[in-house]
Amino acid sequence: DKIWTAVQHNNTGLTRVQGADPEKPYSMSFNYNSSAEQLEAMINRTEYCEQEAAYHCKKSRLLNTPNGMPFAWWVGRANEKHLYWGGSLPGIQQCACGLEESCLDMRYFCNCDADREEWTNDTGLLAFKDHLPVTQIVITDTNRSNSEAAWKIGPLRCYGDRQFWNAASFNTEASYLQFPTFHAEVSADISFFFKTTAVSGVFLENFGIKDFIRVEISSPKEITFSIDVGNGPTEATVQSPTPLNDNQWHYVRAERNLKQTSLQVDSLPKKVLEAPADGHFRLQLNSQLFVGGTASRQKGFLGCIRSLHLNGQKLDLEEKAEMTPGVKSGCPGHCSSYGNLCHNGGKCVEKYNGYSCDCTNSAYEGPFCKEEVSALFEAGTSITYIFQEPYPVTKNASTSSSAIYADAVMSKENIAFSFLTAHAPSLLLYINTYFHEYLAVILSKNGSLQVRYKLSKDGLLIFTIDSGNFANRELHHVKINREGRELVIQVDQVLKLKHNFSEIDFKAIKSLTLGKVTDSLSLDPEVSKANAYGFTGCLSSVQYNHIAPLKAALRHPSVAPVTVKGSLTESTCASIMEADVNTVTTIYSSSDPFGKTDEREPLTNAVRSDSAVIGG
Repeated sequence: DKIWTAVQHNNTGLTRVQGADPEKPYSMSFNYNSSAEQLEAMINRTEYCEQEAAYHCKKSRLLNTPNGMPFAWWVGRANEKHLYWGGSLPGIQQCACGLEESCLDMRYFCNCDADREEWTNDTGLLAFKDHLPVTQIVITDTNRSNSEAAWKIGPLRCYGDRQFWNAASFNTEASYLQFPTFHAEVSADISFFFKTTAVSGVFLENFGIKDFIRVEISSPKEITFSIDVGNGPTEATVQSPTPLNDNQWHYVRAERNLKQTSLQVDSLPKKVLEAPADGHFRLQLNSQLFVGGTASRQKGFLGCIRSLHLNGQKLDLEEKAEMTPGVKSGCPGHCSSYGNLCHNGGKCVEKYNGYSCDCTNSAYEGPFCKEEVSALFEAGTSITYIFQEPYPVTKNASTSSSAIYADAVMSKENIAFSFLTAHAPSLLLYINTYFHEYLAVILSKNGSLQVRYKLSKDGLLIFTIDSGNFANRELHHVKINREGRELVIQVDQVLKLKHNFSEIDFKAIKSLTLGKVTDSLSLDPEVSKANAYGFTGCLSSVQYNHIAPLKAALRHPSVAPVTVKGSLTESTCASIMEADVNTVTTIYSSSDPFGKTDEREPLTNAVRSDSAVIGG
């Protein structure tokens, strides 16, 4: 769930070394196709960075621990030499095994320092940001007989944006943060996010003798950017149709150059003012820069400011706020603004810097609960999700004793799933209750979709959607929603059917099955016919109320109350849309003609990526 940035260098492969000693050391320098300043800026802005360092050795010592002069070292940022290895900490001459107390020979702090005749290695991550990236490696102990080494320094990998969530909360109108003067003689570019409930307030301000620059919320629906370069004040104002003091995050970008002054708020139309053709044009400021407050007026800003950039430079609001009374570092409450980015029933969870989506009750996964979880079924495959028995259950309970199930009444079904198949008839989904009632979703012989309710009072109710053949090797999305007596069925985002039951008491759910029902005694003939074929094809993102049975079977088979029978292979339905469903299914067939069961793992990934199986 993290977005990684990787910067490659010119030598990320495994490189062998022989014939190096302290007199003629081996060294390799790394070129990252970018300047040291660019790399440093990138590393400083991220939350975390790492580079893998691996040293494979045969009679070749690495750091010469416990206290000798090292035989190998690496050079990092600012041309500094470092005597620790991957997996260890700066300042201590050790490898990862030394910290974990797991070295081959406990007298040494690196595996290679044991100086053995057989191959071993020291591998770990260098993750102290201030020392990265690795710019050079030096090796000096491969010149004795049988002495050999191979090293590998991986790409620089980083994640997280320290600046995006860097925020300060202003709790009193008199509080503000002070920064050095903003130097913006000919061009100024200011951007930040804010959230507030106050009617007005100054975001930032900087003065000269006559000149000044200021950005403020002047009324609940107005943001104003004021600037004076000596020709009198210029004001750019953006008016919002809705209040901006709604305690949600809003984005502001104010720019000034020799030609124009502009102000952008969220995605509202940009306000642009042309600069006068003559007169003064240099903005000359000399006071401190005030953020979240003002020197000229009493009324500061109440609320939060985040991710403040001036001419491309970030201002560290959190660091300054920790030393300033009335201002707190960080700002709580991101879900109110960003919670809608958690899709498909995912819950937004607050974090100190940002938020995350909890997909536990969703049929989807991924950082925003948008990645489908899908699998290929064969004719005999079935997934059965067992519900807890309603309490208490008397085995000879007749339907008249339904009072004991009162607490287990399922007054609704919210069912959603996608499927792709070339086979009809097929049984897609089957739910049965302790009262021998059931709900079945089947494809009948002609490819039409049927939703069948068998109820103890009303008997069998069949809802048929015959707007085409659904066994057409295309992905179809089905939603079946019943709230109380009202039933709504949607297929491929189109409303297909509405029905009102006279009364419905579908409750005390026993189990839910995807694919073939193994206990098929209680099925009526039509469902039984579909069940004989089971389901062959792809099912995706199956949701039943707050349960995701397919995801449970693939992700938590040992914990969830779910039983899988037959062959079930994870795969994306989209990736086999173009392929023939039969072909793809045989690729996954457990009766592999070559009898190599271990060949199946790479194939899973083959279908998941964009590659093809040739001669499959």
